[in-house]
Amino acid sequence: MIKKESIESLKNQLDIVDVVSQYIELKKNGANFKACCPFHNEDTPSFVVSPSKQIYHCFGCQVGGDSIKFVMEYEKLSYPEAIEKLANLTNFTLQYEESSAKKTDTKVIDAIKNFYQKQFIANDSIKDYLKQRGVFESFIEKFEIGYASSSSSTIDFLKQNHYNLNDAIELGVISQGDSGLYARFIDRVIFPIYSINGKLVGFGGRTLTNHGAKYVNSPQTQIFNKSKLLYGYHLAKEKIYKTNKLIVCEGYLDVIMLHQAGFSNAVATLGTALTKDHLPLLRRGEPKIILAYDGDKAGLNAAFKASLMLSQSGFDGGVAVFEDGNDPADMVKDNKINELEKKFLEPKPFINFALDYIIDSYDISNPIEKKKALKDSNDYLNTLDILFQEEYKRYIAQKLNIKENMISTSKNVTRKNQQNLMAYDIGELCIIKSILDNPKRLDMVLDLVTPSMFEHHEDEFKALLNDINDVVLNKILLNDKLEVYDDERLNKELLVLLYKFYSNKLLSLSYETNIDFKEKVNLIKKIKDNLYELKQGKLTKFNL
Repeated sequence: MIKKESIESLKNQLDIVDVVSQYIELKKNGANFKACCPFHNEDTPSFVVSPSKQIYHCFGCQVGGDSIKFVMEYEKLSYPEAIEKLANLTNFTLQYEESSAKKTDTKVIDAIKNFYQKQFIANDSIKDYLKQRGVFESFIEKFEIGYASSSSSTIDFLKQNHYNLNDAIELGVISQGDSGLYARFIDRVIFPIYSINGKLVGFGGRTLTNHGAKYVNSPQTQIFNKSKLLYGYHLAKEKIYKTNKLIVCEGYLDVIMLHQAGFSNAVATLGTALTKDHLPLLRRGEPKIILAYDGDKAGLNAAFKASLMLSQSGFDGGVAVFEDGNDPADMVKDNKINELEKKFLEPKPFINFALDYIIDSYDISNPIEKKKALKDSNDYLNTLDILFQEEYKRYIAQKLNIKENMISTSKNVTRKNQQNLMAYDIGELCIIKSILDNPKRLDMVLDLVTPSMFEHHEDEFKALLNDINDVVLNKILLNDKLEVYDDERLNKELLVLLYKFYSNKLLSLSYETNIDFKEKVNLIKKIKDNLYELKQGKLTKFNL
């Protein structure tokens, strides 16, 4: 938290003419300065800046305020974000309630970024890789792409320059292992990640070999939360506000290549699906959202999930569909700029895309499959505003070649849906939906859980194990009454599931007669050990 005295000191140092002129061209007009207003379209300047009063005012649209208000309105920032932005612009050092830690953090992470950039410049093979991908040198510089070589080189750099290693650990640059310190990023192309107001907060790293996961991000820290950040947003926001459009991609290179092609309103999620945590950032300026995900199966599935969430949250926009597994970066490299522009001008609306995805998942020439398609389409429709429900009844009817009166709106089905929801175990379904929402969780869950632990929804969990894109799972995804758990809540619900399973197992063993005595004793001991661990709040691996 910024100290009030520090904010007052910054205000006293600011000159509104200097601040505003960094964003728009000002012309002297007597004792004041004038310009065409940046907040509405006009040909005759009516935007006046007064250096004596340290305020601005537009006589056309009636906006006005001081330096802080101008930056807030122009960059669509919150008050604290605007304060930090102005401090950066004027080289003013803000004082925080924990100022020493904050200052050190910024110093360490900026130094590491510069170190990665120098390593990139010295590595011809990495530069050749990006050139082969079609990235221009000017955009390598614009996005400050770097390279992390060995673990020892990063740690040596920190030690030789006397940086606080604890701060580097806190920021996720290095970690403490059983054998000592090691760098988080090893043999990876580095993509610096910035906050909305242009502050460096972390990194993304892509391996060019088989060194671990393809992409690695900074871990969650006091300044880095990947669920609330979008790569490239700090560079894209001006174009986003100007065009009222925002393009969301899957990868860092997609963003860089789209900016290179002139689509500088492109951003990307940080190796995760679009989540509800991203929605406040997406809403800034109320732009039209265009999803530009890869055209492979995984990309289409991600676009479907995002379309569900965005349409249910009232966003305008749609999906730019890429055929044959293509992605935006490939199209820019192949100089298909006009095709890209057409896709972005005419995206398939979220609701249309979601309904097509649902219906196309079934063979509707088969009456039973057609009935399932109708059910899933209707379930999704009833999560939307009543106006959209009425509008899209006709669309579903045409797709399925049925009469409109076969499609129910929420007024008719709400009570029935509530009764159905009470008929099955909500906790099990929420666990499954939480894994569907973030498939990376499946690896962790597999060590703990078997299908038989799902008393009510064993078949759905089996479907999850066999094919995460199985149409059977769409019903769970579409049910807006089922909660998506965060990691902490998911762990708690898994504890409940496991405790219930092992308790029932222990009870059934006491009545079991067709089992060897020693084996029975051994099983009982294992179960009791597991129950003890669970009571301590520790998730136990399945060992029976």
